Amino acid sequence: MKVVMIGTGYVGLVSGTCFAEFGAEVVCVDVDAAKIEKLENGKIPIYEPGLEEMVADNVRHKRLRFSTDYSHIGEADLVFIAVGTPSRHGDGYADLTYVYQAARDIATNLQGYTVIVDKSTVPVGTARNVKRIIGETNPAADFDVASNPEFLREGAAISDFMRPDRVVLGVESERAKKLLHELYRPLNLIEAPILTTDLESAELIKYASNAFLATKISFINEMSVLCEAVGADVHAIAKGMGLDNRIGKKFLHVGPGYGGSCFPKDTQALVRIAQEHGASSRIVESVIEVNSAQKARMVKKIRAALDNNVSGKTIAVLGLTFKPETDDMRDSPALSIIPNLIEQGARIRAHDPQGMEEAARLLPKEIEFCDDAYSTLDQVDAVVILTEWNEYRGLSLDKLKQLMRGNVFIDLRNIYEPETVRDQGFRYTCIGRP
Repeated sequence: MKVVMIGTGYVGLVSGTCFAEFGAEVVCVDVDAAKIEKLENGKIPIYEPGLEEMVADNVRHKRLRFSTDYSHIGEADLVFIAVGTPSRHGDGYADLTYVYQAARDIATNLQGYTVIVDKSTVPVGTARNVKRIIGETNPAADFDVASNPEFLREGAAISDFMRPDRVVLGVESERAKKLLHELYRPLNLIEAPILTTDLESAELIKYASNAFLATKISFINEMSVLCEAVGADVHAIAKGMGLDNRIGKKFLHVGPGYGGSCFPKDTQALVRIAQEHGASSRIVESVIEVNSAQKARMVKKIRAALDNNVSGKTIAVLGLTFKPETDDMRDSPALSIIPNLIEQGARIRAHDPQGMEEAARLLPKEIEFCDDAYSTLDQVDAVVILTEWNEYRGLSLDKLKQLMRGNVFIDLRNIYEPETVRDQGFRYTCIGRP
């Protein structure tokens, strides 16, 4: 089975590498020559646990290659489109410029029957537009178009790919279905469910799934506000809800709001898709509003913990990425919370195990980046935990007291027990707990 993956971003690189691990011959193609050169030299452009080793192993066994040459498409049984679909400025709709350009590039290089597969997250109707573009560009082409959305969590992407909850295949022909099922055949050993459906349903499943997960996050964050008002414990609320099998405990973790490459973009895109088709999306619209309000509420919470005045205060921020085990800063709560604090006169010292290089590019240059968690805490008035990296879960409270000038401990991920921290003499603030 010969596969070409168009795009070497997060989805393309992880998916292409995992298909190679399945035994397929994979060529990852990208227009970015500098990125391809780095990949050929073993330098991975993203941080994802286990990916560097898996790439090296499959390159060594000649199952995985990287190239800028689109002519590899002519040798492929399947060509996956895994390019970026960022939110379009102004309306929040998915920008399909790169998808449609990939379709044109594919069309001019097709030779023999090929299945063209949308792997990128795309609005309903995109696969049919890709089919139209390829047909118009190369009327003689023998091909089918399919939709195979990804469900990869950053930080756990390899596990998600190799042991998925489900694989969704949107197809129109038996030939396309047969090739895709053959590609995913290694998953038969673990009896992974493979759902075969039409193109439109496959495209919408991805958006609906992400919107529902974002809804769970916004719901528990909104409940945390009520918990603070009535004196309830949001952890008990989440546990009581999660023990109901109809609800489940996942994504009921309170925090400063969701971020990343998927939830913000996909919820906005789903609202636009609904608007274009005259359908209601009031729940998803509310989810977006609640998430934005949660990030703003975190700034107020930090201010309140510092007696409503952060001017002249030095604050240590631990964690900058939107979640642990990734270097992804896209829509991270840090991007809205930290600039707001700086505007109000705070001095920020920050640390993140993987995200500081990207954070330095995106955040105000006044921030002082530190080599480790403890050096960040030296002579600060307060510490704020923004991302729940494992190395922040077991900080020595005795050492914190020695290093810090103040005693304000603001835990926006609720990873510490309030009584434990307060017993050590800290003024402890968290979310939705007494």
